[in-house]
Amino acid sequence: MKNYPPEFKRDAVALYGSRPGATIAGIAADLGISSETLRNWIRAARVERGEPGRSGRRPRAGDSGGEASLETVEAENAALRRRVRELEEER
Repeated sequence: MKNYPPEFKRDAVALYGSRPGATIAGIAADLGISSETLRNWIRAARVERGEPGRSGRRPRAGDSGGEASLETVEAENAALRRRVRELEEER
C-alpha cells in the first residue's frame, strides 16, 4: 500500500470539493490514484469536519446512539406487536 503525504491528501480532497460537476473517478484519474483511495480521503475529511455522512442524518439531541436507540426500537416493536394482537382478536 502506498503512503501519500497529508498535504497531497488535503489538496486532492480540496480539488474534488472545488469542482461541483466533477466525479471522484475523474479527479482520481487526473491525480493518478484509485477512486476508492480518494473516496476514503473524502470520507475521512468529512468526519474530521463533523459533517454528516451520505444519509445526511445528524444525531438528535438526547440520542446517545446505540443503546438508547435500541431501547426505543424495542419499545416501539413491542407496542406494534400488541396492536397487531389486538387487531387480530377483533377479526
